Amino acid sequence: MQLNAHSYRYPSRRTVTYAGRGMVCTSVPLAAQVGLSILRQGGNAFDAAVATAASLTVLEPCSNGIGGDAFALVWSGGKLYGLNSSGRAPMAVSLEQMRQKGYTEMPSDGWDPVMVPGAPGAWAELSRRFGRLPLTDVLEPAASYAEAGYPVSPTVARAWRQAFDHYTALKSPEFAPWRETFTVDGHAPAAGEVWRCPDMARTLREIAETKAESFYRGALMEKIVAFSRETGGHFCEDDFRTWRPEWVEPISAHYKGYDVYEIPPNGHGITVLMALNILKGLSLPAEKESVETYHKMIEALKLAFTDAKAYVADPAAMQTRVADLLSEEYAARRRALIGEQAIDPQPGDPRCGGTVYLCAADGEGNMISYIQSNYKGFGSGVVVPGTGISLQDRGCGFSLDPHSDNCIGPGKKAYHTIIPGFLCKDGQPVGPFGVMGGFMQPQGHLQVLVNAIDYDMNPQECLDAPRFQWTSGKKIQLEACADPALVEGLRARGHEVEVLQDSTAMGRGQMIWRTEYGTLAGGTEPRCDGQIAVW
Repeated sequence: MQLNAHSYRYPSRRTVTYAGRGMVCTSVPLAAQVGLSILRQGGNAFDAAVATAASLTVLEPCSNGIGGDAFALVWSGGKLYGLNSSGRAPMAVSLEQMRQKGYTEMPSDGWDPVMVPGAPGAWAELSRRFGRLPLTDVLEPAASYAEAGYPVSPTVARAWRQAFDHYTALKSPEFAPWRETFTVDGHAPAAGEVWRCPDMARTLREIAETKAESFYRGALMEKIVAFSRETGGHFCEDDFRTWRPEWVEPISAHYKGYDVYEIPPNGHGITVLMALNILKGLSLPAEKESVETYHKMIEALKLAFTDAKAYVADPAAMQTRVADLLSEEYAARRRALIGEQAIDPQPGDPRCGGTVYLCAADGEGNMISYIQSNYKGFGSGVVVPGTGISLQDRGCGFSLDPHSDNCIGPGKKAYHTIIPGFLCKDGQPVGPFGVMGGFMQPQGHLQVLVNAIDYDMNPQECLDAPRFQWTSGKKIQLEACADPALVEGLRARGHEVEVLQDSTAMGRGQMIWRTEYGTLAGGTEPRCDGQIAVW
């Protein structure tokens, strides 16, 4: 029998999933099952999330890795906490250095965009502060999959195959370990083919046994720094020794009776909040799939995104205050720019006077929204020999404009695209949500929130609905499932519409809401291999 994992000639439907004692939603079924197994062992939602996140570095390495970054929003004990576990640039990098290499914008391959990875620190910190089980137990499923191997899922196999040509074409010495680590007999693994990586298994167990100290202040750190020195990187030991994950206060916007929470800059979750502030002053029609609804959402999103790209940076370098960007007065000024026709947005003056996503919840009321990423595909293409550690390319988010707050500099955090979201009402949690996918992420957040709040969609329906993506100027992309009348109506309003046959660019999301009965309701993305594991 010839099984084609990418052929689906008939439409299918997922229904919203309910559970009482626990739920884990993510993009790969095996990873969701890992989180569920941890819940069944007596772990809580945070143990489950860490186990799932670590497993995703093995089960979906084309989107994240041990050398990636992470952010989380954590609901525990009646309070919401934010974790920023993004890395900093090596102290040896500078704008002058990048200009001498001939760059006009930051590259995405090689050592130049590599920052100190934050994902292992996030696992250890979440486990230390909120977890119940030993980290060795929590990371063991990921290590076991790396050691024994697993059959690659369809969407992952497709992304892996697409990445293969790019990364195998990189011939400098620092790229050789990628080819040795992430191929099977010289090719990308096909859907259903088994891939294994014993090096990752050893690394994951060392991270677990040392609570990530080896990665930042021990043997694993020394291997990363040594390979950096051998092949033209920028790292020194102190870049790792001085790094710590940071607990931050979440930022929020009130939208039609609900409080929407995001991580503050250097992430661009503030884009979602600015767009909601603009949108809440506009009247939306009763029909979601109307031209007017889409037009107003697109215009609000464009204005917010343009500001975010202009002002979001390392908080220590931002000259624009978050409070000004989120003020009602500024939202009103930006809202006044929206008319009947599409605009070409420019940054305003707010002064007044890319990934894997998962969410988990348990029967005790704990909930977590967690996101983890390399940025572009497998990241920089640099893999530390003998470790399975693929290093992210988050420095690609820096600007090379010396006048930008986000200009590259030693020890700085870059503009970051990965954002977890969380929804509350009247001080109580509704639940975590997220849509992964680079610059699609805040656009996905806005759309699923409008679906849920304005149009009363359940979590699965929120994720199933057709999406748009603004790319630049008046250019937008729509999924092929959108009504042709909607496409033509938006074109009549001046939008330059491209209809996509492939929905990969539209992001991949997960959601968990707590119901009025105290149970959990989950939705998972139809655009990936996602699964909801429940108890």
